[in-house]
Amino acid sequence: MFATRSGDVRRNKLSDFATVNRAGKIAMKLEDGDHMVGVALCTAEDDVMLTTALGRAIRFKADDVRVFKGRDSTGVRGVRLQKGDEVISMAVLGRVDATPDERAAYVKHASAMRRATGEGEDETPTVDADDEATGDAALSVERIAELGAAEQYILTVTDTGFGKRSSAYEYRRTGRGGQGLTAHGLGGRAGTRLAASFPVEDGDELLLVTSGGQMIRTPVSQVRIVGRSSQGVTIFRTAEGERVVSVERLPDSGGGDDEAAEVEADGEGGES
Repeated sequence: MFATRSGDVRRNKLSDFATVNRAGKIAMKLEDGDHMVGVALCTAEDDVMLTTALGRAIRFKADDVRVFKGRDSTGVRGVRLQKGDEVISMAVLGRVDATPDERAAYVKHASAMRRATGEGEDETPTVDADDEATGDAALSVERIAELGAAEQYILTVTDTGFGKRSSAYEYRRTGRGGQGLTAHGLGGRAGTRLAASFPVEDGDELLLVTSGGQMIRTPVSQVRIVGRSSQGVTIFRTAEGERVVSVERLPDSGGGDDEAAEVEADGEGGES
């Protein structure tokens, strides 16, 4: 699956790129001024999510995009952008067999559990005006465990260093080509644009870099889980006029404390 800054997407068979010569091969035709923002492997059973700089996200079935036979076309519309907006990321998400009511009920239950243990804020999950899900579905202990095992989290970070994690269950699937849903509450100290959005695991770490050349490394587990329309919390306190320009996920390598100590030793004598 290919995605461009202007919101176009295209799906090709991997066999179309079985052989690539030294000079390269045309993968997708781009309009003037457009560029690629993401390429990922997917199956017809996956979902695709596009996130924009102005805090919108759209999730649709991968097979909503037909398989193209050629490599020199521009694709089809994945998301309809507002003026001044652009796609910043594409993510492939696993598709979970659950009704909208089941997903809403699970998110409500998980949020209540986090509040009860002091790990969550006193807020309710995001509900859209046109969403028919009530979250009142009765879930068995087994169903809660099943949905919990399949749950994914989406990290969003603004250009002023605010960030949060939200359950992928809050990003309901819609048709391709719409304007999508709110992915992050923007405005005020949170800034006006998103810098990054992608799925994360609890054991991952993040590297954030600013336009001023500053960098921090922080565990994903320290980023609060809240509703997708929340502004989140400060991850990186940026200086005036400074912006977060890059956020990278460091997957959990299982190295534990030994690896952390090794990284710290390698950095001795450096600037903090």
